[in-house]
Amino acid sequence: MRILKFLTVLGIFLGVAGYGILHFGTKFASEKIVDTLSTELENSGQMEEIKQTIENDPELKAFMEEAQTVDSSTLPFTTKEEATKVLMQKVGITELNDIRVKLQDGSMTKEEALQQVQGKLSAEEIAALKVIVYKELYE
Repeated sequence: MRILKFLTVLGIFLGVAGYGILHFGTKFASEKIVDTLSTELENSGQMEEIKQTIENDPELKAFMEEAQTVDSSTLPFTTKEEATKVLMQKVGITELNDIRVKLQDGSMTKEEALQQVQGKLSAEEIAALKVIVYKELYE
């Protein structure tokens, strides 16, 4: 009987600890990723390069302009950290990195990348990402 009580308490403790690590670990990792990437993009001048790429590509420009008409109060998240957390949970860091590498080496088109990500996110989450990127680039 004592062993059963011990195993039950141990199971509950491990469950709570696992949930805490998952929740707070994901939050910490997403904040760290956002801070690092934002700093790198701003310091390297790639932010201006990204803006120019969007301005020169009519499809990307139209895609980003949709963000201007979205009602922010209906979005599932509104910060970069929350967006990163959702992307890490639904798409995964490994898959996001694979998409990035394939886009850079030209083995994947931007349409394929968008389809792959859109397949894992809801329409509201896509809209929230558009709004966050738009604000980050133009405000």
